[in-house]
Amino acid sequence: MGLSQAKQSVWEPVRVSNPDGGSPFVILCDHASNHIPAPYGRLGLQPDDLQKHIAWDPGALGVSQAMSALLDAPLVESRVSRLIIDCNRPLEAPDLIPATSELTSVPDNVGLDGAEKQRRIALSHQPYHEAIEQLAKARAAKGFPAPVYVAVHSFTPVYRGVERPWHIGIIHDEYDQVAAPLIAGLQALDQFCVGINEPYSPADRVYYTLERHASAHGLAAVMIEIRNDLITNTKEEKTWAGILSVLLKEIAQGPLSITGKAANTR
Repeated sequence: MGLSQAKQSVWEPVRVSNPDGGSPFVILCDHASNHIPAPYGRLGLQPDDLQKHIAWDPGALGVSQAMSALLDAPLVESRVSRLIIDCNRPLEAPDLIPATSELTSVPDNVGLDGAEKQRRIALSHQPYHEAIEQLAKARAAKGFPAPVYVAVHSFTPVYRGVERPWHIGIIHDEYDQVAAPLIAGLQALDQFCVGINEPYSPADRVYYTLERHASAHGLAAVMIEIRNDLITNTKEEKTWAGILSVLLKEIAQGPLSITGKAANTR
């Protein structure tokens, strides 16, 4: 095996695909994987628990990959389970490393000391956000327009015993340059129950990645939540990716900057 092949076989906690894609959009997948690195075993959980939404966002990576291809957009994905550490939470968040997720206790996340927290930050959280920042700087240096971040997530149809009627939710803060036309476009299709800041809103502390990399730098962004029972296979993932990509291409024709700051002002 050659050196380049050996390098490709090394597992990394974050993956960047299509970094020189021509689209202004950059796709982010915070909860792409349910992978738990070997030293952590299963965190005291049963194998079935790692297939549930508590460990990742099922279907989100497939949608993200299809959107990346359709839009010719870069994709940044975390390859570590949110049960190890949640890349979409600030470091001071109480659920950064969840001791309980929904109704499931995570035994090996209970009572962690500061050193273990720092190990997990260095393992996944830090490299994920550094990869996003480095991608933005590299693209700015090559003359690409400022990134328009699209974070792709999925949500469970029933949470804590409560059914969620939405097929898709569009999450945004006060900067709705992408969210408003995307909501309008989805509603105009007259096929879906569209949640507006449902099933989550930024007030629920689920908007950290976009606050850090978009809002704080005057960049447009949107968070997309798709109900995970609607993206259970490749066909469904590609269908949703197609719907969203058509709408995003239309939105890209309009103004997308909040303040006009360039990506290289980080």
